Amino acid sequence: MDLIRVFRYVSIAEAASFLLLLLVAMPLKYGADAPAGVQLMGPVHGVLFMAYVGLVFLVRGQLRWDLLRTVLALGAAVLPVAPFFVERRLTTPPAEAVAGSA
Repeated sequence: MDLIRVFRYVSIAEAASFLLLLLVAMPLKYGADAPAGVQLMGPVHGVLFMAYVGLVFLVRGQLRWDLLRTVLALGAAVLPVAPFFVERRLTTPPAEAVAGSA
């Protein structure tokens, strides 16, 4: 499996875990006094967050990202739904790389 595909999967998983943490686990912790969701999702999201950030640096060369795209991808990690955007819009290989491999 290539690294870009792994990055795409981690990007989706990181965004989903962030949303679960914010929209399910946190309300349960503070509204229903049930901290188990945060105790479970917190570390899962933390690992996915670190994997996402590390993979940004590993795939930036393959995707030919400039500094701006790299910073945008890293900034997306702290916004709840932004990694979905990164996965969809920024992980498409450059057109010349696709044309060169065909």
